[in-house]
Amino acid sequence: MFEIEYELREDDLTDFNEMRLKSNETIQAALRKNRLFVPAVMLFIAMFYYMYYNDLTTSLYVTVIAVGWGLVSPYIIKMDMRRQILESYGEEERKEILGDHKLVITQEHLLNKTPGDNKHKYLWEDMVRVEYAKQAVYIYVELDSAIIIPVERLKSGNLEKFAEQAEKMIERLS
Repeated sequence: MFEIEYELREDDLTDFNEMRLKSNETIQAALRKNRLFVPAVMLFIAMFYYMYYNDLTTSLYVTVIAVGWGLVSPYIIKMDMRRQILESYGEEERKEILGDHKLVITQEHLLNKTPGDNKHKYLWEDMVRVEYAKQAVYIYVELDSAIIIPVERLKSGNLEKFAEQAEKMIERLS
């Protein structure tokens, strides 16, 4: 029987959701469009002011704003996405998700003991996959939700062996 203990924090939750958003082509296309289209329109306006009114000062102001928008908007959008991600989880849900966790592998299921003495059993045949990232291991219980195990905040157990065993159990029973 394999088991690990770890702590899950808000930044781990937002990192997981950001990773999912980065792999979503539709959202990435919209972000690229926002980053390029708005400055392009502003640069067109700057050219119009310079050519039609011969107003270099206003043209430069609009150009600086356009370049600033192109450089700064990704960071503003990222901060806003983090805020929206955290707001999407209710207070009770956050209390249950964040904090100390204990995962135990049994033959039938994966047992997740969460803060507040809540226990969740995930059947191996219902699980999707195990995914490895630099900062965490994700055990997907559905296509869009996973158990997040941050590497840095592992308190006890061997994460590599645990993840390998979980992967074997998922492959064996799915």
